[in-house]
Amino acid sequence: MDNNNIAVGLDIGTTKIVAIVGQRNEHGKLEILGMGRAKSLGVHRGVVNNITQTIDSIKKAVAEAEKAANYKITDITVGIAGQHIRSLQHSDYISRPNFEEVIDDTDLERLKEQVHKLVMLPGEEIIHVLPQEYKVDSQSEIIEPRGFHGSRLEANFHVVVGQIALIRNIARCVKESGLNLIGITLEPLASSDAVLSQEEKEAGVALIDVGGGTTDIAVFKDNIIRHTAVIPFGGNVITEDIKTGCSIIERQAEILKVKYGSAWPSENKEIEIISIPGLHGREPKEITVKKLSQIIHARIEEIISLAYAELRNYGCEEQKKKLIAGIVMTGGGSKLKHLRQLTEYTTGMDVRIGYCNEHLASGQPEELASPEYATAIGLLMTGLDNLETKQNKNNTEEMIHEPVSVESANGIKTTKTDTITSEQKKVKEEEKKKSKEKKKSIFATFQEKFIKYINDTE
Repeated sequence: MDNNNIAVGLDIGTTKIVAIVGQRNEHGKLEILGMGRAKSLGVHRGVVNNITQTIDSIKKAVAEAEKAANYKITDITVGIAGQHIRSLQHSDYISRPNFEEVIDDTDLERLKEQVHKLVMLPGEEIIHVLPQEYKVDSQSEIIEPRGFHGSRLEANFHVVVGQIALIRNIARCVKESGLNLIGITLEPLASSDAVLSQEEKEAGVALIDVGGGTTDIAVFKDNIIRHTAVIPFGGNVITEDIKTGCSIIERQAEILKVKYGSAWPSENKEIEIISIPGLHGREPKEITVKKLSQIIHARIEEIISLAYAELRNYGCEEQKKKLIAGIVMTGGGSKLKHLRQLTEYTTGMDVRIGYCNEHLASGQPEELASPEYATAIGLLMTGLDNLETKQNKNNTEEMIHEPVSVESANGIKTTKTDTITSEQKKVKEEEKKKSKEKKKSIFATFQEKFIKYINDTE
C-alpha cells in the first residue's frame, strides 16, 4: 500500500458523519480501503451547534475507518454546507499597462484577488471565487483568456460566501479530533464530482443533494459552475413531521419513513395499516400508509418547490430546454420512494437519481455507490486531486534542481546544478503551471490561504 497516494474524505453531516479512506488504481478508479460512519449528534442544518458531541462523532467515524483500512488517518479533506452559505454574481476587471504581453496566470490571480477584496456583511468571508466567462477588451464570452493580448481583462464570477465563525467551528472540531485539515470544499461541489458526468456538466444540469439537515443545489453549464444555493430543510424535517403527526418517538418515525414512506400518496393505500408498538405498555398505534405518505408528500413538495424556485431565479425555466438538460438528485433523502416522479411532475424536467458507481473500481461494496455517500466520495476525490497536484509540483521542482551532466569542449564531464537557468527554468515553470491547471480543482487556488486562515483559531 503506497501511503503517499491515499486520501481521506470527511463528510460532517446533520444526520451522519462519514470518513472514507481510498486511493486511485491504475485506471483512475477509486478503491475504497475503509469507511467509518457515526451518528451525527452535534450538527443542526449543516452547522456545528455542539462542539464536544461533534468531536466524539468524528472520532468514532475516523476510528472505524482506520480499523477497516488498517491505515492511520492524519490528513483529511472536509466539506462545508449549512444555511449560512450564500452565493452572488459579481463582475470585475483589471487594467493591464503591459497590454503587449499575453495574459497569463498572474493576471488571472490579480483579478481574483480583487474579487476577494469585496466588502462582505459583518462576520462573512468569501469561500470560493469561481470564474464564469472572461472578456478581453471588446471580445466577450472567452472561456480561456490565457494567451490573449489586451489592456482590459474582465470576468463574471460566482462568489460563494459563508460565516467565518461557523466554518472555524468545523476546523476546530477537526483539529481537536487529532486530525490535520488539508482541504475544504463546498459540499454540493463535492457531490457533483461524485455523481455528475462531464457530458451532463457540459450540456447543463442541476444537482439537488437532499441531505439530513439541508438541501444543496449546484447548477452547471459548459463545464462551469453557474449557481449554488443551500435550502435549510432536508430529510430530518420529514422525520420530525411524522413524529409530530403520529405522536411517536423519533426512532420510530425514521423507521416508518425509510420502510414505508413514499413521496406520492397513492389511492389504494387507504386500507394498508401499519401498527406501531405503544410506549410503556400502551396500546399499539395504527396509521394508514396513505396518511404517512400525505405527511411526507406535504414536506418534500415544499423542499422541491424551494429548489425549483432557485433554478427559476437562475433562469432555468424560460429556457429549460436550452439551459439545462435535467436534474440529478442525490444524498440520503433522494432514496425516498417516488421522489424522482414527484420532482419530474413538479419541475417538468428530466430527473435521475445520482449514484457514485461511475468512479468506483469494480468489486467495491455496493453500499458505497449509494446516494447518501455521494458527498464523502466527492470529498475523497478532491483530496486525491489535491495530492496529485502537490506531487506534480514536487516532481517538477525536483527536475528543476536536478544536477545536469555537461560535457565541455575538451571532453571533460562536469556536473552543474545551476545550468538550468532562466530560459529552461521558465519552460519548466510553464509546464508545471499547465499540468497543475489540469489537475487543480476550481477552488484549489484559494485553499492554502483560506485553510491557514480558518485553522488560525487561537
